Amino acid sequence: MKLLEEVLGRIKPSKEERKLVNEVTREILDIAKAKIETVESEVTLHLVGSIPKDTYLSGDHDIDLFLAFPLEYSLEELRKRGLELAKAIGNHLENYEVAYAEHPYVRAIYRGFDIDIVPCYNVKSWKEVRTAVDRSILHTKWVIEHLNGKNDEVRLLKRFLKGANAYGSEVYVRGFSGYLTELLVIKHGSFLDLIENIEFLGKIKIIDLEGWLKKEPEIAYKTVEREGEKPLVVIDPVDPRRNVASALGWEKFGVFYFKAMEFKENPKLEFFFPSKKKIGDYKVLLREKGTNLIVILFPKPELIDDVLIPQLERSAKGLEKSLKKEGFEVFDSNWGYKDKAFIMIEVDRIKRPRTKLKPGPEFLTDRALDFYGKNQKVWVRGKRLYSEKGVEEDVVEVIENLFVKNQVSLGKNIRESVKNADILINFVPRELEDEAYLFLSKEKWNVKA
Repeated sequence: MKLLEEVLGRIKPSKEERKLVNEVTREILDIAKAKIETVESEVTLHLVGSIPKDTYLSGDHDIDLFLAFPLEYSLEELRKRGLELAKAIGNHLENYEVAYAEHPYVRAIYRGFDIDIVPCYNVKSWKEVRTAVDRSILHTKWVIEHLNGKNDEVRLLKRFLKGANAYGSEVYVRGFSGYLTELLVIKHGSFLDLIENIEFLGKIKIIDLEGWLKKEPEIAYKTVEREGEKPLVVIDPVDPRRNVASALGWEKFGVFYFKAMEFKENPKLEFFFPSKKKIGDYKVLLREKGTNLIVILFPKPELIDDVLIPQLERSAKGLEKSLKKEGFEVFDSNWGYKDKAFIMIEVDRIKRPRTKLKPGPEFLTDRALDFYGKNQKVWVRGKRLYSEKGVEEDVVEVIENLFVKNQVSLGKNIRESVKNADILINFVPRELEDEAYLFLSKEKWNVKA
């Protein structure tokens, strides 16, 4: 298909780019090998991910360096000595920082390339796996052995998913991982064959490339049963206990499904390289919809996205739930950060009627008859008169009270930050105007856009 040739022309690394990637990779491997020889001679060095598989896209070539320690090391030793070695290698690169997943690792930069230096165990099979990252070495080896020259088909699928905003297995994306795209191509043979079989993919749901359901039926069927509510169950070819598509959410699978169905009918370049979404005036949109926008702005906690975004999501969903309990109709929520972290919530109104207790004077005082005459319902408690009155309570007051009383389920690192939050009604700072429009118009998630 001519269209796919055009796409490949834009996403496939050129000879010059490949030369640079190979050159930088060799330099980093040499640096790491030299340091290993002097510090941890028992460690085996592995290059994993899209570079050794040759499935990376032009301009998108992070380097994943894994430091594989012998199985004799305890997990505590792996964490301690692995981080020491990763930092020692990082010291010979341009700069680095320590990041945290299941155990600490190093993120570095070298000649403009992002480098992850990750300690792991030197496993030979799934039975030896002790940490989540241990499988990465096995993944790379398996894909290289089974891809059979379909590298460009993987590139097409990755770019298609990026165009649909459905690529990435991070917890704040819940899309297709790079490894999952490779397995889908290996299963179907090509990008177009996968697209043609998209309806079948949604119905069959289970993919078992290594035949684990026959080789290890008890373990594999447990995986299928445990993951049964997920959009896909792709039993990991290197580990029958794991669903490769476990991180994939229904929303991103749904986006891919509809985009694939559309592409079958009318293949266009825009599926791979969508035009920028049109932006309008969020204030005009609010008037047209007759709804209201609450924006909560607060200092951004110093957390990596993998931690921060899920906590913002939990906080937004918690606030949604609490506002519904307080009688507000909540249509949707949005979260993220620019200069500050933000939570946006669209609601039906910003005030609610409420009955409030109205304390009066003691009934033997001069003011008692006046209070008695002005109020419809009056009663005596002890020496004092009481009544009640209808008031309109502002949603800002409601939210502030919810925060003060800890009646909102918030991310653990968000709770302190929201104490200094600004709560804005039907107004956003300039840097959030486009975000507000995309949220209110639903263009942010519109599958048909």
